[in-house]
Amino acid sequence: MEENRLLTFPALEEGILLKRYKRFLADVELSSGEIVTAHCANTGPMKGVLHVGGLVRVRYAPSPTRKLDWSWEQAEVKGAQDKKCWVGVNTALPNRLVRLAIEAGLLERQLGQILRIRQEVVYGKTRRSRIDLLLEPPEDAFDQRLIYLEVKNTTWSKGSIALFPDTVTGRGQKHLLELIGVIPDARAVLVPCVSRPDLDAFAPGDLADPRYGDLFREALKAGVEVVPCCFGFYRDHITWEGTRKVIPCLANL
Repeated sequence: MEENRLLTFPALEEGILLKRYKRFLADVELSSGEIVTAHCANTGPMKGVLHVGGLVRVRYAPSPTRKLDWSWEQAEVKGAQDKKCWVGVNTALPNRLVRLAIEAGLLERQLGQILRIRQEVVYGKTRRSRIDLLLEPPEDAFDQRLIYLEVKNTTWSKGSIALFPDTVTGRGQKHLLELIGVIPDARAVLVPCVSRPDLDAFAPGDLADPRYGDLFREALKAGVEVVPCCFGFYRDHITWEGTRKVIPCLANL
């Protein structure tokens, strides 16, 4: 719906995915018949969304600073209710979407009012990590603590449940430990960015990374807040689809 639009952009080009290779590259046949090579920002296995021969959407953005003129943005998949839907595959986008949601007041119930947002701030025991978003509450806020917020792009699913990660992620494990480390002096928030509108819950991807699942549950017990945010992807815009519930362990269902 129009009122749910969070981000609008020039219409993407649609085509057929011919192959994805060397992690960063994807060949796409456009509807015109032209074959282009697009940059793939998602370097992971892309479980459940990488379908050779399937429909994809790419963005044309030529620039002197870019090696490729095209970027792979979305992929069509069969959704949780066997209805096709579009998934956002550009891992450079979730941080921007979550920031836009915060600035629009869509997460005020979960986070409170926010005075200032900073990006990529150094933190952690070794000072070698960077938090995606550091939120500062206003001076009259009931809770004056800073909010360390980490965003994770989430496209893998089982049934109607979003899962992260879709492969072993030492980096993701480290981020959970760093979030635990800021408590209680600050708030720690993990935001799984559910980049598809067909899912109604989030759970850790124990099947892909059991260690991450264990750390996820440890983080919950330590006080890390998990706020899955869901977005809908269209040819020329992205919508806010609300938050989703958290399931600590998929095996318990």
